[in-house]
Amino acid sequence: MSARSVAVIGGGIGGLTAALYLLKAGHDVQVYEQTPQIIEVGAGLVVSPNASRLLIRLGLGDELERIGVRPLAFHQRRWQDGRTLARSRLREQTEAIYGSPAYVFHRGELNAVLTQAMPKERVHLSHRCVSFNDRGGHVEAGFENGVAIKADILIGADGIHSTIRRALHGEERPRFTGCIAYRGLIPMQRVAHLDIEFASTNWMGPGRHFVHYPVASGRVLNFVGLIEQDAWETESWTEPGDLTVLAAAFQGWHPQVPAIIAAAEQTFKWALLDRMPLPRWSFGRVTLLGDACHPMLPFLGQGAAQAIEDGATLTSCLATRSDDVVEALKLYETVRLPRTSRVQQISRDNKDRFHLPDGPAQQERDARMATGTTDWSPQSIAWLYGHDAAELPEPTATAR
Repeated sequence: MSARSVAVIGGGIGGLTAALYLLKAGHDVQVYEQTPQIIEVGAGLVVSPNASRLLIRLGLGDELERIGVRPLAFHQRRWQDGRTLARSRLREQTEAIYGSPAYVFHRGELNAVLTQAMPKERVHLSHRCVSFNDRGGHVEAGFENGVAIKADILIGADGIHSTIRRALHGEERPRFTGCIAYRGLIPMQRVAHLDIEFASTNWMGPGRHFVHYPVASGRVLNFVGLIEQDAWETESWTEPGDLTVLAAAFQGWHPQVPAIIAAAEQTFKWALLDRMPLPRWSFGRVTLLGDACHPMLPFLGQGAAQAIEDGATLTSCLATRSDDVVEALKLYETVRLPRTSRVQQISRDNKDRFHLPDGPAQQERDARMATGTTDWSPQSIAWLYGHDAAELPEPTATAR
């Protein structure tokens, strides 16, 4: 395999995972992050078996066990009376069926593990990419601080507001989905009296839902209240939220939900933004990865997982088309785009499904969930959890 020089723009979970896979494959990888330090905004995230197997292959299994939580179950409950709609034995079933565990993490802790796994000299902070040019035989990129680089490949892993995406596809504001998220973290001792199940729990109700699960080795409870709202103007990802507003939104719900909110000391809120699938990701020696090309709504727990998959597939494509970078990036797009588009669509659909008003459609949903055949049951989600992103499908066609 021909070793390539690769510039990864963005030091988030997707960019760092791609960098680690490419580095392991022998490529000369440099990561350029615009912030002075790599800090993931947000609180908790899910790493399902399709992604955990890829991180374990990078030699991170022990660290994942140290910082992660394997929930006992995924539990979906009715908003008012707490009735179980579906409950899958997540810890027991996913590893038995798919050979790798399902974890939940604090974003910052997982990002720190990935950062520490990268050689320090290959991660360049305070480097905001402002321009790039594909010269045919290489890509040149310029940064706000005056640094200029050359690389064989440039990967835009710079998030939903991606500079690289904008340069390739033009200006396009992300679409507000009509939903905002209130997120927070609570020390577990503050909610010990609530006897909360050691699980990922989703309470579904009209126009909103509430999710909580343990993170940070079980020391902290992560919660997210997702509420429909007509408009959103603020661009900040970390705007302070009002706990009284959050509490009012879930008034009348099963007592455990308002009790969790009452135990919180702080919450942040932000809009859930979305983009439609792109027709293409790769242009010559430049391509996109993660939220830069397929931002995911959090209703299937696949945002981080799909970005992790991207890096493994991209590395395999470069090995398969080692003599032609452009063809390798076309192959990466061909393999990944249909899968990520499918996940994006299911995530969008789940927003509507979770927020159904009480009535016939909600009753039909609940009856279906009780059968264990929805996309949250381990047996029905094999296409997602059982996928190995490092293995390319046959035949490896490259036609667009």
